[in-house]
Amino acid sequence: MSESSTQAAIETVARNSYGRLIAFLASRSGDVAGAEDALSEAFVAALEKWPTDGVPDRPEAWLLRVARNRLTDAARHNHVRQQSETFLRQVAEEAQTMAETHEHFPDERLKLLFVCAHPAIDPAARTPLMLQTVLGVDAARIASAFLVSPAAMSQRLVRAKIKIRQAAIPFRVPDPAEWAERVSFVLDAIYSAYTVGWDSLNAASSIHQALAAEAVSIGRVLVQLMPSEPEAHGLFALMLHCEARRAARYTSEGEFVPLGQQDTALWSQPMMEEAEQHLRSAAAFERMGRYQLEAAIQSIHANRAKTGSTDWQEIALLYEGLVRVAPGIGSLVGRAVALAQAGQAASGLAALEQIAAGRTVDYQPYWAARGHLLQMLDRNDEAQKAFTRAASLTDDPALRHYLFERAVENI
Repeated sequence: MSESSTQAAIETVARNSYGRLIAFLASRSGDVAGAEDALSEAFVAALEKWPTDGVPDRPEAWLLRVARNRLTDAARHNHVRQQSETFLRQVAEEAQTMAETHEHFPDERLKLLFVCAHPAIDPAARTPLMLQTVLGVDAARIASAFLVSPAAMSQRLVRAKIKIRQAAIPFRVPDPAEWAERVSFVLDAIYSAYTVGWDSLNAASSIHQALAAEAVSIGRVLVQLMPSEPEAHGLFALMLHCEARRAARYTSEGEFVPLGQQDTALWSQPMMEEAEQHLRSAAAFERMGRYQLEAAIQSIHANRAKTGSTDWQEIALLYEGLVRVAPGIGSLVGRAVALAQAGQAASGLAALEQIAAGRTVDYQPYWAARGHLLQMLDRNDEAQKAFTRAASLTDDPALRHYLFERAVENI
């Protein structure tokens, strides 16, 4: 097998199985970093062996066998007590048996999600830790998303993994009494992974393409696990509404299409209907939260497929509620745009300008929104500068081209 074919096969296994493999190994060894190191070495071994030996019929079983050896070798090298080494052998043998006798490897990522949300873990590290260990997002990408240096993020993640091992945090889904404390971090991690994947949808060579689908998959499992948690339903509905519009985001030539100009015939009706079902399920609990509000906003956008128009007044009202519950930069920018689209362009711009400059300096949607609102107010010179700055802040070539085109529209 050629090196390129081997690389493609390994990337496929990584996309489909990395998170599940790490969760399975770590949940039994109690050592997240050790599981990551062992599996990484297994992937390196695959790069060396598979071009000549061929891709095994069960790649997961092969990787687990190699990871087992690495875990055991590490235990012996570090002079771990015999009891621990025996335990690691038992863990690896169980993993090997599971991979060889089950068509689908068991998905225990939810256990690891809740471990990462444990009160003993630094709150600032919880969501990044989930993104890396459970969903496979690399530290540099996480650092960029959280606006910190890669070195600082790496140190934060290392400390968190050491804490998990030293505190012997149990790998289990918590009892319902513990959910309230940790579920918000789990929801945030899933949505953060979804947005990272969503931002990379047009990057054909990016491994992060699979993240959006992975996040939706975990969201579905979370709803099944926690059917009485309205925010789990809300988050799942939000992701489904966004995912329903995947095919309409870019033209066949790869050009970016903004939401208001998308062809609604390309939107997935079954996904939108499923999203609405989960919104109704969430509403029945009468406990409104951030994700339900965000999903409700996307629901109104989705209704354009039926009515041909968007109720911006209703969206503006929902954003008012959202900024009270979750006054993040995204909701503040969204409220400003909704006000402008509802006929209050000056008020929308004023709302944008009330956001602290330190929060907006590198936030691309802010500058795109600012350009749009300034253009609505016929302040075209200022709009050009804002759109140009927005274009400089995106890695998506299609979006960058679209923003540059907006910048020169009225020159």
